[in-house]
Amino acid sequence: MVIRLLSGGLEGVDAFPVEVEVDYVRQGLPGFTLVGLAEAAVREAKDRVFAALRAGNFRLPPARVTVNLAPAGRRKAGASYDLPLAIGLLAAAGIIPTEKLDNCFFSGELSLSGELKPVSGVLPLAILARKKGADGLVVPPANAAEAAVVHDLKVYAPQNLAQCASFLAGETRLPPIAHVRPENLPPPDYGLDFGDVKGQQAAKRALEIAAAGGHNILMIGPPGSGKTMLAQRLPTILPPLDFEEALEVTKIYSVAGLLPPDTGLLTTRPFRSPHHTISNVALVGGGSTPRPGEVSLAHRGVLFLDELPEYGKSVLEVLRQPLEDGSVSIARVAQSVSYPAACMLVAAMNPCPCGYYGDAEHECVCRPDQRARYRARISGPLLDRIDVHVEVPAVPYEDLRDAAGSGASAQLRARVLAARLVQQKRYADKNIHCNAELYGALLERHCALSPQGHQLLKTAVQRLGLSARAYTRVLRLARTIADLAGVEAISAEHLAEGISLRVLDREG
Repeated sequence: MVIRLLSGGLEGVDAFPVEVEVDYVRQGLPGFTLVGLAEAAVREAKDRVFAALRAGNFRLPPARVTVNLAPAGRRKAGASYDLPLAIGLLAAAGIIPTEKLDNCFFSGELSLSGELKPVSGVLPLAILARKKGADGLVVPPANAAEAAVVHDLKVYAPQNLAQCASFLAGETRLPPIAHVRPENLPPPDYGLDFGDVKGQQAAKRALEIAAAGGHNILMIGPPGSGKTMLAQRLPTILPPLDFEEALEVTKIYSVAGLLPPDTGLLTTRPFRSPHHTISNVALVGGGSTPRPGEVSLAHRGVLFLDELPEYGKSVLEVLRQPLEDGSVSIARVAQSVSYPAACMLVAAMNPCPCGYYGDAEHECVCRPDQRARYRARISGPLLDRIDVHVEVPAVPYEDLRDAAGSGASAQLRARVLAARLVQQKRYADKNIHCNAELYGALLERHCALSPQGHQLLKTAVQRLGLSARAYTRVLRLARTIADLAGVEAISAEHLAEGISLRVLDREG
């Protein structure tokens, strides 16, 4: 007898259907064969499944079992095929009926005692199941919340294999999980506030502009000036995730296996801060079995790179394509996958190796050639992809004495939201979200300048030697500054502030 069940595999952040075929023959010598391009964790399912069956007091007659995971040409990984395999064996042995198996998806790892353990990628699988018109989806209890995000799909979460078999046999009632509604999502709670930062008004203004237009930003200043504090608080002034964005972020964390148990949608914008010893693969994703990297885990949020020149040169260079395209493409011999990577890059660095070049309170001990080599660790093409370069000087004692810092997150967020709303209406029929994504004809159309503005920008290009990409960045910044001011026309004042936010161009 051949039993067929539905499950799913992962490719990038999406799921593809996998048909689990179980051929159970009570003739010849007993044996077990698993085919269908299964990786090690899938091949090991045999031992977990039979141990779970014994723990549940299921007695299967001896038979020759052949399991096929179709399509056979696509790689299968992970332990999510344990549950469909166990249910297939029980159905083939006649222990449970097959009626409820026809149009239901199954996914879950089995412990040796038969408990259902969480697996990764359940949210993409739930989206696939709804798309295929499935009657239901059976997942571990710890994955129920993320599966329940998908409406028009019945989600069941049995505690163990015995309860699942009893439910499918009609002996036990298992109510479907209540769906998560977008309007009932809790507001984000970051626990941080810009009011905690003393002084640094220029840096706060630069971060406000960056948040309003989705611009990448580089902060340059001595140790202890508050660069990390400022970066950690940037998500608190970004617009809250809408439902579609939250779905995108949650899918990535689900696929990566980083979604906390019993979590439905992630409602806070991600903030990722990898150490400077990170590898290329860990930063942008990849591996023998491709996984999303830090730049994808920061999708719709912030990727913070502290001590930017300390990162390996090759590591920084692989960021260029994700920052430009908002996605990462990973090609392997067997497959090619793409992960979203539309994040804001926030970087911080010292002005020199010792950290005190230009500091009035400390003497720099670095030679000019040492400072030049230090700055040269960051390539020109990468700097061109960072819209804002701002200095973050040491905080004066007078500012440290203030009982509370100025510029609380609520105030900054209100202005950022107003500017983002303007951009949302302006680009409603375009495939862009904010000013940082303006390009080509759209850039010329929405960043039109007056004769005075043209003359100012021409002078800046000639004197500072701005590249074509830097010219584009200045226009985008001016557009965002005008939006924050609540005006449509870009004035020379907006352009001047945009140029002032390109510190490294001025120094060059």
